[in-house]
Amino acid sequence: MSVLFPKVPKPREWDYRPIYFDKEKEARKDKKLARLQHGSFREEHEKNMTELRKKKNSRLGLWIALLLAILLAFLLL
Repeated sequence: MSVLFPKVPKPREWDYRPIYFDKEKEARKDKKLARLQHGSFREEHEKNMTELRKKKNSRLGLWIALLLAILLAFLLL
């Protein structure tokens, strides 16, 4: 029987959910979009990057001073 009439899967059901306009939700979405477009994210990112650069520069200065101290100790011995 299965050779002549193979099992055919049922078609997918159509699940339609109507979308209604929500004025408050749209206002929140517009406000969030406007906040992102004004560069608040960019300003925060640049602020964090300058702080990281300051830390990196201070660590670099520490390593250079440590290296000079070690070289000076080897030269004096």
